[in-house]
Amino acid sequence: MAKYRGPKHKLSRRVGKCIWGRSGSPAEKRPYPPGQHGKNLRRKLSVYGIQLLEKQKLRMYYGGIMERQMRRIFDQARRLGGNTGTNLLMLLESRLDTVVWRLGFAPTIFSARQMVNHCHVLVDGEKVNIPSFLVKPGMVIAIRPRSRKIPIIVDGAENPPMELPEYLERAAKSFEGKMIGTPNIANIPVQFDTTSIIGFYSR
Repeated sequence: MAKYRGPKHKLSRRVGKCIWGRSGSPAEKRPYPPGQHGKNLRRKLSVYGIQLLEKQKLRMYYGGIMERQMRRIFDQARRLGGNTGTNLLMLLESRLDTVVWRLGFAPTIFSARQMVNHCHVLVDGEKVNIPSFLVKPGMVIAIRPRSRKIPIIVDGAENPPMELPEYLERAAKSFEGKMIGTPNIANIPVQFDTTSIIGFYSR
């Protein structure tokens, strides 16, 4: 499956800030688009421009999801009924790579996706190597036994996130976590202007 393979800091500079909240990002020193004209680029965004920027932020935040895949996720969110924006964020937060990241087994969404691709993750005891696999409440996410000596994974197990989202649980120093609820707009630890995103895809 196609994925973004370029420099991660360029994604942040395109939108003027580090969308993952990490300190030391080049976007902090250079909060303008890359390229020789980026610093002098001054223009007021149109409604379409605002919608496009918010959609791009969402794609970048969840690991540089490619446009075709994001369109499929949006169409799925719309078919679920109810609030499309809430459904969209719920689907993105339920992706296996996002759950692995939220549980703290990987320091970034990009390393979480690589961890899943390389078969280090089990779902209910079964190997799953598809980052877009949708985790459902009650499912147990674990690091397979053979992978529990890898330094980056050991560090993640020893140093869990300060605060897990309400829909996840994981014991300290454990290589297992569980989804105990459904992500919703109230407990997802990041917010986007989903109205703009819906407007972009509804054109």
